[in-house]
Amino acid sequence: METKASQAFSLVSYILLNIASSTCIVFANKLVLTGFSFSFPYALMLLHALFTFCGIEMASYIGLFPRKTVSRWKVLPLAAAFVAFVVFGNLNLQLNTVSFYQITKIAVPPVVLFLEAGFFGKMCTLQTSCSIAVVCFGIGLATLTDPEVSMTMTNAIVGGGAVLSAAIFQILAGRDQKSLGLSSLQLLQEYSPLAVGILSGLVPFIEKVGWLQAQRTPETLMGFPYTLQIVTAICFSASCGLMVILSSFLVIGSTSALTYNVVGHSKTVIILAGGALLFNDHFSVQKLLGVAVALAGIVWYSLIGLLSPVTNEKAISVMAAHAVRKPSAEKLPGSPSLA
Repeated sequence: METKASQAFSLVSYILLNIASSTCIVFANKLVLTGFSFSFPYALMLLHALFTFCGIEMASYIGLFPRKTVSRWKVLPLAAAFVAFVVFGNLNLQLNTVSFYQITKIAVPPVVLFLEAGFFGKMCTLQTSCSIAVVCFGIGLATLTDPEVSMTMTNAIVGGGAVLSAAIFQILAGRDQKSLGLSSLQLLQEYSPLAVGILSGLVPFIEKVGWLQAQRTPETLMGFPYTLQIVTAICFSASCGLMVILSSFLVIGSTSALTYNVVGHSKTVIILAGGALLFNDHFSVQKLLGVAVALAGIVWYSLIGLLSPVTNEKAISVMAAHAVRKPSAEKLPGSPSLA
């Protein structure tokens, strides 16, 4: 009983840390990208990855966890999936409407179910599938406010890439922990340098760097007017990024991609309800009904896990990186991170 109680306490702690850090990073990125006009989201994500790499290396060096080395080729797909998730996530934010963006977020759980069943033979029960459908329907009802969702071929490709890369990253993150026998921190330590390397190669092609002195205008990365306030805000954002990825991987190792998506949708419910209660945000009948339906689905999914130990065990593998937040907060030109 003590072991189960301890595991439950740890899981709750991981989820709370993920919720707190995911919320903080939204506002931290908003401060950096819009408040200080640091319009270099991919460079910011590179700093996040670099900060995570340094933080994990330091934790290993002081003995918080033992290092376990595996072939870099084995974690390269995970690193590539992470970079694809970042790139498509940013493009999805920049090019698509809030409603279409929310649709792509809601589409991730069904895609996770499909990929796990089709490629990994991991089937879930009809009850679990139905509960996920209820959650997604409720979130859609609460967050999709645009009367029309316009879509071009480019929008569709970017949105599809965002959904697919998010689902693949979540699945690989959980699978690699188990197949390679690594803890969350050990897997982070192994794939982080690869992610930093890939992003370092991409940033010069995506962002305006300003390599030459004559090119260094305030609109370039090297010519940007950095101040102590801006650097502090960037470091805080990077610290939040470390907490997001760390808590996500901890949750991944203790639950599943599917469960993580449910947690992510529960954050949406909390933010929507909190905005109405604390800040008098407009709460329409449609939004209220959507929140109620989503809550019912979340409770149903939780009861399935509690009442079915076997199902709950199977659900313990991949749940990382995908949180749906309030549309007004989400529509930033910033990095999606793993929040």
